[in-house]
Amino acid sequence: MSVIADLRVPATKFELGRILAMEQPVSVVLETMVPMGQQTVPFFWVHDHDRDVFEEAVREHHAVERLREVEVHEHRVLYAFRWRTDSDELFAAFAEADAQLLEATGHTDIWEFELRFPDHEHLSTFKEYCDDADIDLDVRRIYNPTKPESGPYYGLSHAQREALSTAVSEGYYSIPRRISTKELGGRLGISDQATTERLRRAIITLTEHTLLTEDDGE
Repeated sequence: MSVIADLRVPATKFELGRILAMEQPVSVVLETMVPMGQQTVPFFWVHDHDRDVFEEAVREHHAVERLREVEVHEHRVLYAFRWRTDSDELFAAFAEADAQLLEATGHTDIWEFELRFPDHEHLSTFKEYCDDADIDLDVRRIYNPTKPESGPYYGLSHAQREALSTAVSEGYYSIPRRISTKELGGRLGISDQATTERLRRAIITLTEHTLLTEDDGE
């Protein structure tokens, strides 16, 4: 049975973290990863940043091959990003262990990942690879999904479920609203921008796995 791991990695311990580490606080949220030839290109949202400074710093990094602005929405920008993953030990560990990246949120100092592995043996392979590469892992939770093909709780990742259930229980969706995204982010240990993005993706995922499913009887 597949296994899912929630973990944290210091930004300085892998190439992508070092590339996106800005002097000013920047919040990065993975949207999806799309295969492009022999590489997988991530699409990620960057929140409340100085676009010119951010883009110039990223493009000047020696490992970056391409940074493309895809969409602009209020205070966040969606980028497609290509970098030389052969110099990124963490992503090499993902490939070595056949890990599927479900969710990633990056900050100046730390990144949070949610990964799916085919089984515990592959998870052990991943941890051994990271130990050999001197990548510090803070494994916060390991669990088996209720449905390996769709993940737990109607496709919601643990982080999405935690954000959505906390938002509901703390009155984020109440009228009047009893908690702000900044306060909610404090409960979750993430920024208010990352909280908003996580709730958005949680609602989309929940809707896709419940209201938008096909009914063979209709």
